[in-house]
Order: sequence, then structure tokens, then C-alpha cells
Amino acid sequence: MDGLGRRGVLAAGGALGALGALSLASPAKARSLWTWSPAGSVAGSGAGVDPEWVWDEEVDQLVAAVIDRGDVPRVNEALRTWTRNDQPLPGALPADVREWMEEARRLPSWADRSKLELAADFNRRRGIYLNLLNGVGGGMLSTAIPREARAVYYSKGGADMEDRVAKTSLLGFAVGDLNAYRPDGKVVVESVKTRLVHAAVRHLLPQSPGWSRTSGGQTIPISQADMMVTWHSLPTYAMRKMLEWKVPMPAADKEAYLHLWQVSAHMLGIRDEYIPATWADANSQYRQVLEPILASTPEGVELTDILLGQLAEQTSPGGIDRPLCDALARYLVGDEIADMDGIPREPFWEGAIRTAWPALVAFREKLIPLPLVPPLAWTVDEAVRQYILFYLTKGQGTHIDIPETNRPTNP
Repeated sequence: MDGLGRRGVLAAGGALGALGALSLASPAKARSLWTWSPAGSVAGSGAGVDPEWVWDEEVDQLVAAVIDRGDVPRVNEALRTWTRNDQPLPGALPADVREWMEEARRLPSWADRSKLELAADFNRRRGIYLNLLNGVGGGMLSTAIPREARAVYYSKGGADMEDRVAKTSLLGFAVGDLNAYRPDGKVVVESVKTRLVHAAVRHLLPQSPGWSRTSGGQTIPISQADMMVTWHSLPTYAMRKMLEWKVPMPAADKEAYLHLWQVSAHMLGIRDEYIPATWADANSQYRQVLEPILASTPEGVELTDILLGQLAEQTSPGGIDRPLCDALARYLVGDEIADMDGIPREPFWEGAIRTAWPALVAFREKLIPLPLVPPLAWTVDEAVRQYILFYLTKGQGTHIDIPETNRPTNP
């Protein structure tokens, strides 16, 4: 079971690295009536407006103006010099962009530093599961979300999936880093840049004939509902799977991990009245907004094949472990979603994983109390993350940039 060793599992997680984070989701099927109450949100109240018809109006207007006046190269060049949470904003930014970013970079008043620190420690101790679930599992869920798959496919990044995955990995790795919300962290930086990208996609994607032809009638992508769909494909899905695997987690750890993603949702522009306050609220919203809309699309099937091909190449140069990667993906998301994604059946490896993974989880949990295991595990995790980004960018590095166009050659 060498392919299921630590290196393979960690590379798997980082490879897909929260694919939806730079595209975000939206259902193509008919949506059920929005009934989730804002009383279950971190705000505790709200208008109860269906988030399908709510976007991110202020930044949308700003970025549309930036694109229309030809300022995207200037803004991107300035943003590349902004790399730390505590760093002043670049002076070369246009005044209107800088003014918006000064407000957007502020943490919500309800952010709890002690919980964020505990969440960082939880990521350190549970990184092997979280990398796998937020990477491969979340990636396979995202390709089964019709509008998310199409938004990725028809936007500019869809033409170069290695670069797209590298960019989304920047945000995913930043959220899971030990210093995520500390002054020297990067999650505030990558979140604000991602909000700018989302606004650009909302402006550009409706101009794409390919997306407009397949959007299921949605006129503007990446609504607040869309963002919550993707949010649930990451922390909610990951927590449900860890509970299914019987990973022991104190209540404080679970609460801290939720808080990390609550703050991250706010930083990505999701309104507080849509962010679940508890895991019970999150699961309730998950069942309403994510589960009913999963479906197969040609774009999703193609993206799945590309992503699993990249995963196989990273875990074993030459791609000789593709059958194992297919079986692992199927194990993580289940047969129904795997069939939607067009993932081939691999009976031998599927049986082996079903037998080996629970044993691996149990064995690892026995090792966790040993003094050197968590720091050593984090060192290995970080080394693999850096390798993944180096591999995906061919050693050239990458940045979250505002796009000026859609996919260059739309089918």
C-alpha cells in the first residue's frame, strides 16, 4: 500500500487544494425554496433574503470599473508586492482599490484570536486528514457542482488547470497554515485578492458564450448561495468525514475549526447572516444547499479527469498510480458522486482502500500523543505543500491575479 503512504496522501490533498475557492459554486438544478433561518448564523439575525440573489455589490462595481478603464495590469503588479497580513497596502494601487481593500482586510468584530490559535494547532495535528479532504475530496465535490465546474471551465483559468490549482492552493494552504491569521500570515492577503477575482469573474463570465449556454439560467455567477455551496464542500464536508472515520476530536477543537472557516467565509465576502453559527446549523444548511444540486456535466467530467491526472503525476511521476488515485477519490466522495464525475471503477484498489484506511486512521491516532509526532508531521506536511506548488508552477511561483478575459478558446 505504498501509494497510500503519507507522501501520497499529503500530495493528494495539496494537489487539488480547494479547487472551488477561486471559482465558487452554484447549482444548475432547480433550487429548493430558501428556508434556512438567519437565526442560525453568526449574525444571529438578518433579512432572510435568498442568497441566490445576493452578490458582493461594492467590490463588483469597483472591479468592473478597474477592468473597463484598463487598470488590471497596474493593480495586479501592485498586489504582487502585498504578501503579509500586517503589511501596508501598496502605494501604487489606485485610490478606489486601496480604499476598498483597507476595509476588506479587517477581521470581523466577532473573530476570536484564541479560537484561531487553537484552530491552527488543530490543523497541525490533523493536517493529513484535512489536506486529503479539503484537497481531493473537496476537489471531487466541486466538479460535481454544475455551475462551479462550468465557472472554472469557461473562465480564464480553465485553460491551464495546473496554474488554476496552484492559485487555489495558495488560499487553501493559507487558511490551514499555523500562522494563518497572525501578522506574518497570508490568509487575509489571499482572501482579499480572491474577492477581487470573484468580482472579475462575475463581470466577465456572463460575456462567455460557453458559460451562458450552460449556466442554467443564472445571469451573474458566484452569488452568496454559490459561495456557501463551496464553503460546505470544504469544512462541513471535512468534519462530516472525520466524524465518519471516528477521528477523536474534543468539542473545543471542533468549535475552533468551525470558527476558522467562519472568519474565512467573512473575509471572502460572505455576509454574516449566511454563515452558520454551529455545526448543527452548518449541517442543516449543507443538506439544503449542497446535497440536492450535485450532478454530472461534461465540463465536470473533463475537469475531474484533468485533476486526477495531475494528482497521479504528483504522487508518482509517470502517472503509474492513476488507478489508485481514482479509487481514493471514489472512497472519499462515495459511488454516487464518483459516478457523476466519471471516475472509473477500480475494484482491487477500492477494496484495498476500504480495508487499509480505517486501520491507518486508528494507527495514526495511537501515535498522536507521542511528543514528537505533531511537529514532525507538520514539517513533512509543509515540505509536501511547497513541493506541490513548485511542481504545479514548474518552479516559477504563482500569484492570485485579477483576470481580464475569460477562457481564451471557449468551445
